[in-house]
Amino acid sequence: MSLTHLDADGSAHMVDVGGKAVTQRVAVATGRITMSAKALAAIRDGLVKKGDVLAVARVAGIMAAKRTSDLIPLCHPLPLTKASIEFAFEQTAIRVHATAATDGKTGVEMEALTAASTALLTIYDMAKAIDKTMVIDGICVLEKQGGKSGDWVRG
Repeated sequence: MSLTHLDADGSAHMVDVGGKAVTQRVAVATGRITMSAKALAAIRDGLVKKGDVLAVARVAGIMAAKRTSDLIPLCHPLPLTKASIEFAFEQTAIRVHATAATDGKTGVEMEALTAASTALLTIYDMAKAIDKTMVIDGICVLEKQGGKSGDWVRG
């Protein structure tokens, strides 16, 4: 298996997607942030002094998805048709699901991962005064649709 971001000499380069077909592409990524019961309750009850943590984290995740190519050197800039962030409270954590979609020649896995990561980092930033021991983990792609390799779902 060859790595598409390396040329014959082993140098990094941006993949030429010019010959690829435009297809609808979707990716969903997830991750979670574990925290103290006090921090979780403050976020759920809207008592964090910096404001509505999940609203700000949602906007941060969406903004990050749109700017992925500015952050990840070899990513193509993509016209996203969708970027969404959903949160779910767990017993000791908040889970994020980030969805990115485009009609294009390359996938949106990196956009979904960047959105999920940034939403989680924003939660940490806004609640660190309550709990500095929060842990972000489990960031991964759950599924992707479209493109030459077809659909994929994490098993």
